[in-house]
Amino acid sequence: MMVTFPIALVVATLAADLFWWLTADPFFPRLALWASGWGFAFGVLAGIAGTAELLAGRGIRRRPESWTHATAAMMLLAVIGANWGLRLYGPAEAVLPWGLFLSVGGLLFVGLAGWQGGKLVFEHQMGVMMNEDRQAEHAEEEAEEERAALPGVAADPAR
Repeated sequence: MMVTFPIALVVATLAADLFWWLTADPFFPRLALWASGWGFAFGVLAGIAGTAELLAGRGIRRRPESWTHATAAMMLLAVIGANWGLRLYGPAEAVLPWGLFLSVGGLLFVGLAGWQGGKLVFEHQMGVMMNEDRQAEHAEEEAEEERAALPGVAADPAR
């Protein structure tokens, strides 16, 4: 669950930008600088763990959602890294328009990566600990899905 910090910090960066836009309090650009920096750092750590998991597991590489999730996560890292870099030498000057634009873009990529990551976990049970009975059921369901995906192959081999 390394993704919770980058997600929260991307949201915090956008919130700080919006609060600065509403109040012009100099605290909020500094907050956005730190939130985007730590969001990027924790995102890199989560990306390393996610890449290791993607490359280590054969089952996860077969799912198109895993590649979409990985691509969205890499785009998110690029956006929040750019957002942080933009703010390094002038936090208040960086907010409008590009800081806010990058913060909104980061939130969009959080949504896309989260949606695809959720599909992996909740639909395909990737990264979920299961007991032995549930693992056997899941293996049968996956084999059934693979047979159904092949052209000309009946879902039930007895047919």
